[in-house]
Amino acid sequence: MQKEGKGTDLIFKAMADPNRRKVLDLLFSNNGQTLSQLFAQLDMQRQSATQHIEILIDANLVTVVWKGREKLHFLNPVPIYEVYARWVRKFEENRLGFLHDLKAQLEGDNNGIT
Repeated sequence: MQKEGKGTDLIFKAMADPNRRKVLDLLFSNNGQTLSQLFAQLDMQRQSATQHIEILIDANLVTVVWKGREKLHFLNPVPIYEVYARWVRKFEENRLGFLHDLKAQLEGDNNGIT
């Protein structure tokens, strides 16, 4: 069994909140945004947005790059992939493939194969 650490807990905590997931979605669609750009798209106070973004930074889901006086925020998809690899992929490979095949067979969607 794989060893888990504090980082995994931070990732789950960060992704548990819908506001933080929205920030991740915003960065996915347009990476490298300033806090002002992100704040303009969120329905919350600037201080709350800053706190949410700090939690994402602490979880290593968002990285910051300074470009002159601008602080740009970038999505870091590596921790999300690690959660997927550890927690999702192992469940989907065999069982979900089997369930998909069973569903297709029961519904008669077998692409002409009998």
